[in-house]
Amino acid sequence: MPEVSKWFSFSWFYPATFQNFTWEYKFILMFLLAIPVIFILKWLLSIRLRQKLTIALPERKIKSDFISILRFIPDILFALMIALLIVALARPQTSNEKVEQWTEGIDIMLVVDISRSMTIQDFNPNRLEAAKQVAKEFIAGRFQDRIGIVIFSGDAYSLAPLTTDYKLLNTYIDEITFEKIDASGTAIGSALAVATNRMRESDSKSKVVILLSDGDNTAGNIDPITAAEICHAYDIKIYTIGIGKEGKVPTGKDIFGRVLYSDNTLDETTLRQIAEIGEGRFFRASDNKTLEDVFLLIDRYEKAEIKENRFRDTTDYYRVYLKWAILLFLIWIALKSTFLSNILKD
Repeated sequence: MPEVSKWFSFSWFYPATFQNFTWEYKFILMFLLAIPVIFILKWLLSIRLRQKLTIALPERKIKSDFISILRFIPDILFALMIALLIVALARPQTSNEKVEQWTEGIDIMLVVDISRSMTIQDFNPNRLEAAKQVAKEFIAGRFQDRIGIVIFSGDAYSLAPLTTDYKLLNTYIDEITFEKIDASGTAIGSALAVATNRMRESDSKSKVVILLSDGDNTAGNIDPITAAEICHAYDIKIYTIGIGKEGKVPTGKDIFGRVLYSDNTLDETTLRQIAEIGEGRFFRASDNKTLEDVFLLIDRYEKAEIKENRFRDTTDYYRVYLKWAILLFLIWIALKSTFLSNILKD
Protein backbone atom coordinates (compact mmCIF):
# COMPACT_ATOMS: atom_id res chain seq x y z
CA MET A 1 0.00 0.00 0.00
CA PRO A 2 1.50 3.42 -0.92
CA GLU A 3 2.38 5.86 1.81
CA VAL A 4 -0.33 8.42 2.61
CA SER A 5 2.19 11.27 2.15
CA LYS A 6 2.69 10.24 -1.50
CA TRP A 7 -0.88 11.00 -2.44
CA PHE A 8 0.14 12.11 -5.95
CA SER A 9 1.24 8.58 -6.88
CA PHE A 10 -0.80 6.97 -9.65
CA SER A 11 -0.55 3.67 -7.77
CA TRP A 12 -3.62 4.78 -5.82
CA PHE A 13 -5.65 3.96 -8.92
CA TYR A 14 -4.27 0.47 -9.56
CA PRO A 15 -6.87 -2.35 -9.35
CA ALA A 16 -4.67 -4.14 -6.80
CA THR A 17 -4.87 -1.09 -4.52
CA PHE A 18 -8.66 -1.09 -4.55
CA GLN A 19 -8.73 -4.84 -3.87
CA ASN A 20 -6.89 -4.25 -0.59
CA PHE A 21 -9.46 -1.74 0.63
CA THR A 22 -12.42 -2.25 2.88
CA TRP A 23 -15.15 0.38 2.68
CA GLU A 24 -16.86 2.06 5.59
CA TYR A 25 -19.84 3.10 3.42
CA LYS A 26 -19.62 0.74 0.47
CA PHE A 27 -23.16 1.51 -0.75
CA ILE A 28 -22.03 5.02 -1.74
CA LEU A 29 -19.97 3.50 -4.53
CA MET A 30 -23.25 2.69 -6.30
CA PHE A 31 -23.49 6.38 -7.23
CA LEU A 32 -20.50 5.90 -9.58
CA LEU A 33 -22.90 4.19 -11.98
CA ALA A 34 -24.93 7.37 -12.25
CA ILE A 35 -22.03 9.54 -13.51
CA PRO A 36 -21.86 8.27 -17.11
CA VAL A 37 -25.66 8.30 -17.36
CA ILE A 38 -25.87 11.95 -16.24
CA PHE A 39 -23.17 13.12 -18.65
CA ILE A 40 -24.66 11.22 -21.59
CA LEU A 41 -28.03 12.88 -20.90
CA LYS A 42 -26.30 16.25 -20.58
CA TRP A 43 -24.56 15.73 -23.91
CA LEU A 44 -27.80 14.72 -25.67
CA LEU A 45 -29.61 17.72 -24.18
CA SER A 46 -26.87 20.12 -25.26
CA ILE A 47 -27.13 18.84 -28.85
CA ARG A 48 -30.87 19.48 -28.92
CA LEU A 49 -30.62 22.98 -27.43
CA ARG A 50 -27.49 24.07 -29.29
CA GLN A 51 -27.97 27.14 -31.55
CA LYS A 52 -27.94 26.19 -35.21
CA LEU A 53 -26.59 28.46 -37.98
CA THR A 54 -27.32 28.17 -41.66
CA ILE A 55 -24.10 28.06 -43.67
CA ALA A 56 -23.64 28.22 -47.41
CA LEU A 57 -21.07 25.45 -47.72
CA PRO A 58 -21.44 22.15 -49.50
CA GLU A 59 -21.26 19.07 -47.27
CA ARG A 60 -17.97 17.91 -48.78
CA LYS A 61 -16.31 21.13 -47.61
CA ILE A 62 -17.19 20.46 -43.98
CA LYS A 63 -14.34 18.63 -42.20
CA SER A 64 -14.14 17.36 -38.64
CA ASP A 65 -11.02 18.35 -36.74
CA PHE A 66 -9.33 16.34 -33.99
CA ILE A 67 -9.02 19.52 -31.95
CA SER A 68 -12.80 19.61 -31.60
CA ILE A 69 -12.54 16.66 -29.21
CA LEU A 70 -10.80 18.94 -26.72
CA ARG A 71 -14.16 20.52 -25.89
CA PHE A 72 -14.98 17.41 -23.85
CA ILE A 73 -11.98 17.85 -21.51
CA PRO A 74 -13.74 20.05 -18.89
CA ASP A 75 -16.67 17.62 -18.68
CA ILE A 76 -14.33 14.64 -18.34
CA LEU A 77 -12.37 16.39 -15.58
CA PHE A 78 -15.60 17.27 -13.79
CA ALA A 79 -16.84 13.67 -14.03
CA LEU A 80 -13.55 12.33 -12.65
CA MET A 81 -13.72 14.86 -9.82
CA ILE A 82 -17.23 13.68 -8.88
CA ALA A 83 -16.08 10.04 -9.04
CA LEU A 84 -13.17 10.76 -6.71
CA LEU A 85 -15.48 12.56 -4.27
CA ILE A 86 -17.73 9.50 -4.22
CA VAL A 87 -14.73 7.23 -3.56
CA ALA A 88 -13.63 9.52 -0.73
CA LEU A 89 -17.14 9.54 0.80
CA ALA A 90 -17.18 5.72 0.75
CA ARG A 91 -14.17 5.85 3.14
CA PRO A 92 -11.56 3.44 1.70
CA GLN A 93 -9.50 1.94 4.50
CA THR A 94 -7.34 -0.98 5.53
CA SER A 95 -7.61 -2.86 8.81
CA ASN A 96 -5.01 -4.92 10.59
CA GLU A 97 -6.75 -7.09 13.20
CA LYS A 98 -4.79 -8.80 15.94
CA VAL A 99 -6.38 -11.45 18.15
CA GLU A 100 -4.92 -12.45 21.51
CA GLN A 101 -6.27 -15.66 23.04
CA TRP A 102 -5.63 -16.96 26.50
CA THR A 103 -7.10 -19.27 29.09
CA GLU A 104 -6.40 -20.02 32.72
CA GLY A 105 -5.71 -23.59 31.61
CA ILE A 106 -6.12 -26.99 33.22
CA ASP A 107 -3.42 -29.30 34.54
CA ILE A 108 -4.02 -32.84 33.28
CA MET A 109 -2.01 -35.94 34.11
CA LEU A 110 -2.48 -38.98 31.87
CA VAL A 111 -1.78 -42.17 33.85
CA VAL A 112 -1.39 -45.11 31.45
CA ASP A 113 -1.13 -48.79 32.26
CA ILE A 114 1.67 -50.49 30.25
CA SER A 115 1.50 -53.90 31.92
CA ARG A 116 1.77 -57.02 29.75
CA SER A 117 -1.99 -57.46 29.67
CA MET A 118 -2.12 -54.31 27.50
CA THR A 119 -0.80 -56.47 24.63
CA ILE A 120 -4.20 -58.17 24.38
CA GLN A 121 -5.67 -57.68 20.91
CA ASP A 122 -9.33 -57.04 21.63
CA PHE A 123 -8.39 -53.51 20.50
CA ASN A 124 -6.76 -52.75 17.16
CA PRO A 125 -3.83 -53.44 17.07
CA ASN A 126 -3.72 -53.89 20.86
CA ARG A 127 -4.84 -52.10 24.00
CA LEU A 128 -1.68 -50.05 24.51
CA GLU A 129 -1.40 -48.81 20.91
CA ALA A 130 -5.09 -47.87 20.91
CA ALA A 131 -4.62 -45.94 24.16
CA LYS A 132 -1.57 -44.14 22.76
CA GLN A 133 -3.43 -43.06 19.63
CA VAL A 134 -6.44 -41.76 21.56
CA ALA A 135 -4.15 -39.94 24.02
CA LYS A 136 -2.47 -38.11 21.12
CA GLU A 137 -5.83 -37.08 19.69
CA PHE A 138 -6.89 -35.86 23.13
CA ILE A 139 -3.74 -33.74 23.46
CA ALA A 140 -4.26 -32.26 19.99
CA GLY A 141 -7.66 -30.92 21.09
CA ARG A 142 -6.33 -28.99 24.08
CA PHE A 143 -5.43 -25.29 24.20
CA GLN A 144 -2.79 -24.00 26.62
CA ASP A 145 -3.47 -26.80 29.12
CA ARG A 146 -0.46 -28.31 30.83
CA ILE A 147 -0.38 -32.07 30.33
CA GLY A 148 1.90 -34.70 31.88
CA ILE A 149 2.26 -38.47 31.53
CA VAL A 150 2.74 -41.23 34.11
CA ILE A 151 3.21 -44.85 33.02
CA PHE A 152 2.96 -47.87 35.27
CA SER A 153 3.05 -51.63 35.46
CA GLY A 154 4.73 -53.20 38.52
CA ASP A 155 6.18 -49.75 39.30
CA ALA A 156 5.10 -46.23 38.37
CA TYR A 157 7.26 -43.82 36.44
CA SER A 158 6.78 -40.14 35.54
CA LEU A 159 7.42 -40.06 31.81
CA ALA A 160 6.70 -36.36 31.18
CA PRO A 161 6.16 -33.44 33.58
CA LEU A 162 3.32 -30.99 33.11
CA THR A 163 3.99 -29.05 29.93
CA THR A 164 2.30 -27.22 27.08
CA ASP A 165 4.84 -28.58 24.58
CA TYR A 166 2.39 -30.92 22.86
CA LYS A 167 4.88 -31.90 20.18
CA LEU A 168 7.22 -33.17 22.90
CA LEU A 169 4.37 -35.05 24.56
CA ASN A 170 3.56 -36.82 21.29
CA THR A 171 7.20 -37.86 21.03
CA TYR A 172 7.06 -39.32 24.55
CA ILE A 173 3.86 -41.20 23.74
CA ASP A 174 5.38 -42.68 20.57
CA GLU A 175 8.26 -44.00 22.68
CA ILE A 176 6.04 -45.83 25.19
CA THR A 177 6.66 -49.58 25.07
CA PHE A 178 6.16 -52.50 27.44
CA GLU A 179 9.91 -52.50 28.12
CA LYS A 180 9.86 -49.07 29.77
CA ILE A 181 9.32 -50.70 33.19
CA ASP A 182 10.83 -54.08 34.05
CA ALA A 183 8.69 -54.93 37.07
CA SER A 184 5.57 -56.95 36.25
CA GLY A 185 2.13 -56.38 37.74
CA THR A 186 -0.27 -53.44 37.97
CA ALA A 187 0.55 -50.78 40.58
CA ILE A 188 -2.50 -48.51 40.36
CA GLY A 189 -1.94 -46.99 43.83
CA SER A 190 1.70 -46.12 43.07
CA ALA A 191 0.70 -44.57 39.75
CA LEU A 192 -1.83 -42.29 41.47
CA ALA A 193 0.79 -41.34 44.07
CA VAL A 194 3.32 -40.35 41.38
CA ALA A 195 0.66 -38.30 39.55
CA THR A 196 -0.32 -36.56 42.80
CA ASN A 197 3.30 -35.76 43.56
CA ARG A 198 3.66 -34.15 40.15
CA MET A 199 0.54 -32.01 40.62
CA ARG A 200 0.57 -31.17 44.32
CA GLU A 201 2.45 -27.88 43.85
CA SER A 202 0.33 -26.78 40.91
CA ASP A 203 -1.58 -23.53 41.44
CA SER A 204 -4.02 -24.26 38.59
CA LYS A 205 -7.69 -23.85 39.50
CA SER A 206 -8.48 -27.17 37.85
CA LYS A 207 -6.35 -30.33 38.19
CA VAL A 208 -7.32 -33.63 36.59
CA VAL A 209 -5.96 -37.18 36.55
CA ILE A 210 -7.09 -39.56 33.79
CA LEU A 211 -6.25 -43.12 34.86
CA LEU A 212 -6.40 -45.83 32.21
CA SER A 213 -5.95 -49.48 33.26
CA ASP A 214 -7.07 -52.95 32.24
CA GLY A 215 -6.39 -54.97 35.39
CA ASP A 216 -6.44 -55.39 39.16
CA ASN A 217 -4.03 -53.70 41.53
CA THR A 218 -1.41 -56.44 42.00
CA ALA A 219 1.77 -54.47 42.77
CA GLY A 220 3.09 -51.38 44.50
CA ASN A 221 3.22 -50.40 48.14
CA ILE A 222 0.27 -47.98 48.22
CA ASP A 223 -3.36 -49.01 48.31
CA PRO A 224 -5.33 -47.49 45.40
CA ILE A 225 -8.10 -46.17 47.67
CA THR A 226 -5.59 -44.49 49.99
CA ALA A 227 -3.80 -43.00 46.98
CA ALA A 228 -7.12 -41.67 45.63
CA GLU A 229 -7.89 -40.01 48.99
CA ILE A 230 -4.48 -38.31 49.01
CA CYS A 231 -5.06 -37.20 45.43
CA HIS A 232 -8.44 -35.73 46.36
CA ALA A 233 -6.87 -33.89 49.29
CA TYR A 234 -4.96 -31.82 46.74
CA ASP A 235 -8.20 -30.95 44.91
CA ILE A 236 -7.40 -33.24 42.00
CA LYS A 237 -10.33 -34.69 40.07
CA ILE A 238 -9.94 -38.30 38.95
CA TYR A 239 -11.41 -39.96 35.86
CA THR A 240 -10.87 -43.71 35.56
CA ILE A 241 -11.14 -45.78 32.40
CA GLY A 242 -11.39 -49.55 32.47
CA ILE A 243 -10.14 -50.86 29.15
CA GLY A 244 -10.89 -54.32 27.79
CA LYS A 245 -13.74 -56.71 27.05
CA GLU A 246 -15.23 -59.12 29.53
CA GLY A 247 -14.67 -62.87 29.09
CA LYS A 248 -12.31 -64.50 26.64
CA VAL A 249 -10.06 -62.14 24.69
CA PRO A 250 -7.38 -62.84 22.01
CA THR A 251 -3.85 -62.80 23.43
CA GLY A 252 -1.85 -63.79 20.34
CA LYS A 253 -1.19 -66.83 18.15
CA ASP A 254 0.58 -70.15 18.67
CA ILE A 255 3.26 -71.62 16.42
CA PHE A 256 0.58 -73.00 14.13
CA GLY A 257 -1.04 -69.58 13.65
CA ARG A 258 -4.08 -70.37 15.77
CA VAL A 259 -5.48 -67.51 17.88
CA LEU A 260 -5.00 -67.96 21.62
CA TYR A 261 -7.60 -66.76 24.11
CA SER A 262 -7.58 -66.09 27.85
CA ASP A 263 -10.09 -64.87 30.41
CA ASN A 264 -9.96 -61.12 31.00
CA THR A 265 -10.43 -59.76 34.53
CA LEU A 266 -10.85 -56.15 35.55
CA ASP A 267 -11.31 -54.77 39.05
CA GLU A 268 -14.10 -52.44 38.02
CA THR A 269 -15.19 -51.90 41.61
CA THR A 270 -11.87 -50.35 42.64
CA LEU A 271 -11.77 -48.08 39.58
CA ARG A 272 -15.30 -46.90 40.35
CA GLN A 273 -14.35 -46.16 43.95
CA ILE A 274 -11.30 -44.19 42.85
CA ALA A 275 -13.41 -42.06 40.51
CA GLU A 276 -16.02 -41.51 43.21
CA ILE A 277 -13.42 -40.38 45.74
CA GLY A 278 -11.87 -38.08 43.13
CA GLU A 279 -15.30 -36.59 42.26
CA GLY A 280 -14.87 -37.70 38.66
CA ARG A 281 -16.41 -40.52 36.64
CA PHE A 282 -15.68 -44.12 35.74
CA PHE A 283 -15.87 -45.26 32.10
CA ARG A 284 -15.68 -48.67 30.53
CA ALA A 285 -14.13 -48.96 27.06
CA SER A 286 -14.50 -52.27 25.23
CA ASP A 287 -13.18 -51.28 21.79
CA ASN A 288 -11.38 -48.50 19.93
CA LYS A 289 -14.57 -46.54 19.23
CA THR A 290 -15.81 -46.48 22.82
CA LEU A 291 -12.32 -45.50 24.03
CA GLU A 292 -12.34 -42.55 21.61
CA ASP A 293 -15.82 -41.58 22.81
CA VAL A 294 -14.67 -41.67 26.44
CA PHE A 295 -11.81 -39.26 25.77
CA LEU A 296 -14.07 -36.99 23.75
CA LEU A 297 -16.49 -36.88 26.66
CA ILE A 298 -13.73 -36.07 29.16
CA ASP A 299 -12.47 -33.44 26.74
CA ARG A 300 -15.89 -31.74 26.83
CA TYR A 301 -16.11 -31.99 30.63
CA GLU A 302 -12.71 -30.39 31.18
CA LYS A 303 -12.71 -27.45 28.81
CA ALA A 304 -11.38 -24.15 30.10
CA GLU A 305 -13.05 -20.98 28.83
CA ILE A 306 -10.96 -19.45 26.06
CA LYS A 307 -10.94 -15.64 26.22
CA GLU A 308 -9.74 -13.30 23.52
CA ASN A 309 -8.96 -9.65 22.92
CA ARG A 310 -9.26 -8.21 19.43
CA PHE A 311 -7.25 -5.17 18.42
CA ARG A 312 -8.08 -3.48 15.11
CA ASP A 313 -5.75 -0.89 13.61
CA THR A 314 -7.67 0.95 10.87
CA THR A 315 -6.09 3.42 8.44
CA ASP A 316 -8.27 5.72 6.31
CA TYR A 317 -7.27 6.75 2.78
CA TYR A 318 -10.17 9.03 1.83
CA ARG A 319 -7.88 12.08 2.09
CA VAL A 320 -5.82 10.81 -0.85
CA TYR A 321 -8.80 10.74 -3.19
CA LEU A 322 -10.13 14.02 -1.78
CA LYS A 323 -6.85 15.71 -2.67
CA TRP A 324 -7.03 14.31 -6.20
CA ALA A 325 -10.61 15.59 -6.48
CA ILE A 326 -9.55 19.09 -5.34
CA LEU A 327 -6.71 19.07 -7.88
CA LEU A 328 -9.06 18.14 -10.72
CA PHE A 329 -11.57 20.76 -9.53
CA LEU A 330 -8.91 23.50 -9.67
CA ILE A 331 -7.92 22.43 -13.18
CA TRP A 332 -11.59 22.44 -14.21
CA ILE A 333 -12.05 25.95 -12.80
CA ALA A 334 -8.97 27.09 -14.67
CA LEU A 335 -10.31 25.76 -17.95
CA LYS A 336 -13.78 27.26 -17.35
CA SER A 337 -12.39 30.69 -16.33
CA THR A 338 -9.91 31.35 -19.13
CA PHE A 339 -9.98 31.89 -22.86
CA LEU A 340 -9.49 28.13 -23.28
CA SER A 341 -13.15 27.64 -22.44
CA ASN A 342 -14.36 29.33 -25.59
CA ILE A 343 -11.74 27.66 -27.77
CA LEU A 344 -12.72 24.20 -26.47
CA LYS A 345 -16.42 24.90 -27.04
CA ASP A 346 -15.81 26.17 -30.54
